Amino acid sequence: MGGYPRFQYGGFWFSVVDPCPEYWSRTWYETDDVYVDYVNDGYYMYNRRHPGVAIAINVSL
Repeated sequence: MGGYPRFQYGGFWFSVVDPCPEYWSRTWYETDDVYVDYVNDGYYMYNRRHPGVAIAINVSL
């Protein structure tokens, strides 16, 4: 989808819009606990290993 990383969960597609910080491990998507939250009219992905860092994502069916 436009060259952006994406994943599917609960019938929704989540496309990562912002770049992930360089200090995240190269395999964060396999090893880290992440969650999605709706904040200020947008969806963001958070990594519990790196609290406070919000990565913008798009959500679609």
